[in-house]
Amino acid sequence: MPTTPTIKVIIADDHAILREGLKQILAETEDIEVIADAKNAAEAIKLAGTSGLDIMLLDISLPDRSGIEACSLIKKAHPRVSILMLSMHREDAYAIRALRSGASGYLSKQGASDQLVTAIRTIAKGKKYISEEVAMALAEQVGGNADKPLHECLSNREFQTLTMIASGLAVGEIAENLSLSVKTISMYRARLLEKLNLRHNAELTHYAIKNNLVD
Repeated sequence: MPTTPTIKVIIADDHAILREGLKQILAETEDIEVIADAKNAAEAIKLAGTSGLDIMLLDISLPDRSGIEACSLIKKAHPRVSILMLSMHREDAYAIRALRSGASGYLSKQGASDQLVTAIRTIAKGKKYISEEVAMALAEQVGGNADKPLHECLSNREFQTLTMIASGLAVGEIAENLSLSVKTISMYRARLLEKLNLRHNAELTHYAIKNNLVD
């Protein structure tokens, strides 16, 4: 009887305790093997070229670059590598953006212990893994739901700027973290203020909290 091929996985998350927890969950399976781990986006992007890698578990909130941006870069360089995005955020707030960036699935960290193995096996078969909530959100978008939130119209950079401002970072700090100019970040800020019909950072922060875009 032929043996089932082992699914080779890399975990990219900046929290060592979470990485170890995910490793323990996957260690109990016979068909999934964790071959490496990364603590930031730079390491994840580098490790994406690892021979035999099937799936990368990628945290959406990495210290040096957003997981969504890292996902896009990895998929461009290594299209055969599938990505399962992990997040502390409510699923419908970030999942669709992650899927648009090339992720094969999206899983909240709260549900990881129960759904992680199923998600990995599903993605390994070439399928997408999403929750019922995400499926409903996708269906509403396909149906042209007029009630979708305004932040859905933001570009990934504008969305990232929004969440960082709402987390208390100044424009200069955001520019430094993203290795961009202050002028560029100011442009993103101006664009998202216009698109969200807001006037200043306090309103941006209120909007992000109201829509569960920041912890």
